Amino acid sequence: MLRRASGLLARPILAARARPFSTDLPAAQTADATFVEAWKKVIPNMDPPKTPLSFMQPRPPTPSSIPSKLTVNFVLPYASELATKEVDMVIVPATTGQMGVLPGHVATIAELKPGVLSVHEGNEVTKYFISSGFAFIHANSLADIIAVEAVPLDQIDASLVQKGIAEFTQKLSSATTDLEKAEAQIGIDVHSALNSALTG
Repeated sequence: MLRRASGLLARPILAARARPFSTDLPAAQTADATFVEAWKKVIPNMDPPKTPLSFMQPRPPTPSSIPSKLTVNFVLPYASELATKEVDMVIVPATTGQMGVLPGHVATIAELKPGVLSVHEGNEVTKYFISSGFAFIHANSLADIIAVEAVPLDQIDASLVQKGIAEFTQKLSSATTDLEKAEAQIGIDVHSALNSALTG
């Protein structure tokens, strides 16, 4: 079995890349001509329904050189904190650790954990505490950050954070069901992250 594995590893991998990368595909929107053609054969007197492709905007082309600024969209379910804001860098609290995003960053999707989102614009740094969410970094120096909850760091009351840690610690010690334990642990995790952000 080991001999066979070494033989497989020694094979050239040149032909393995059958699918192109998303950055290799054209940025222009292509019509779903095959579907429309098939529809016209079956129901010629009715316009074809719109496909998902007709609702999507064409992907912006990947620039040939790295831009000097990163364009950031930071949205919550109920508000838009930043819309197409050009910044120097953002640092997001990914589940794998703090992740700095500069212009020209490789395309990435990152799950966010409770922590501090830092937006760097020149010498000015704006910090938000976010509860969770996702960051979508695109190859064209565009970052979409979607959070469930976010609060500017300067609006957080440190005494309420300490009170929350004590309250959820008490709930965890008195919890009897798995659901109660999980809810209390989530409360402790979020309040501990809040405390670290304030003291940090």
